[in-house]
Amino acid sequence: MRRALLAPALAASVALLAGCSDDPPAPEPVATEVPEELQSDGPPAPDAAGDAAIGTPMGERVATIGLLNKRNNLTQDFEMRPGESRRSGDVVIRLQACERTAPWEMPQETGAFVQVLVQDRGEEDFRRIFSGWLFKNSPSLNVVEHPIYDVWVKDCAMSFPGEE
Repeated sequence: MRRALLAPALAASVALLAGCSDDPPAPEPVATEVPEELQSDGPPAPDAAGDAAIGTPMGERVATIGLLNKRNNLTQDFEMRPGESRRSGDVVIRLQACERTAPWEMPQETGAFVQVLVQDRGEEDFRRIFSGWLFKNSPSLNVVEHPIYDVWVKDCAMSFPGEE
């Protein structure tokens, strides 16, 4: 009698598990072009002639910025040069500058000046939710506070004189 009661429950469990898959469905592609009015908003990226004496000129540096969408737990990495903007869905990330300390200086630190703009549901305009320096080794020092998006600095590729 006991086996007769367990058999249908076991069959139903096996049927449910058979429908499970290890591979999540691929996300739908979204528009990634940055609206023209947001591309030129903000100050131009610094590019002083004296930058070459202390390291890679600002315009040649490449920052890696991480973006987490907390709704679907998807992360993206953006490689950007100062002055560039990138869009992912309803968020635009603008990089104004990136820096890291020289190899002979302690403590080692990497940072970027980032602006984050978000387009709320039902709205046409983007609003700025963050503008400031983000630091790789001190993420709690300056935080992008948003219920859906998290943004952080992963790297700033640049070199210094005498560095191999």
